Amino acid sequence: MNLLLIGPPGSGKGTQGERLAQRLGLEHIAAGDLLRAEVEAQTPLGRRVSELMQRGDLVPDAVILGLLMPKVLAAADANGYLLDGFPRSVEQAVEARKLAEQAGASPNAVIYLDAPRDELMRRILARAEIEGRDDDNPTTVANRLEVFEEATRPLVDYYRDRGMLHIVDANMDEQAVTDQIVAALDGVCAG
Repeated sequence: MNLLLIGPPGSGKGTQGERLAQRLGLEHIAAGDLLRAEVEAQTPLGRRVSELMQRGDLVPDAVILGLLMPKVLAAADANGYLLDGFPRSVEQAVEARKLAEQAGASPNAVIYLDAPRDELMRRILARAEIEGRDDDNPTTVANRLEVFEEATRPLVDYYRDRGMLHIVDANMDEQAVTDQIVAALDGVCAG
């Protein structure tokens, strides 16, 4: 099974991605984690995207596709993938879909984690205190949420129109969210 997990910053993609990947035996590929690792290692790619990430802006499509698609295709050839935090725009989705279809690695379902903006802000700022992530500050978070609304929210309609979208209320405890996702996926596996 190949899954996409999308939602605004702070919606629980990382947490649910880890839980679901382990439960379903899929490789968890987190776009943000991969980018942060590149920045931390000060690779040429990391240096190129560091400032964009500090502002909360999107990384250029060619860069993110080049980083993610080899990992996605390899995971699809193995047991499948759970891709968290990508695509972030309809344009990325269209390009990634072309590449995935050519390789027989298209997603089976898309889970959208939905939560209210005030809860997202609370979660992200709490995470900043715990994890100390540089990109989790009030200014950057506000920009990331704005970028999400403009660039990423249109993915909801894009995937709904393709019959792949499952909207999950992410404003619950972790286990309840996981249970709701698994229930949605049971229908995908059965169908």
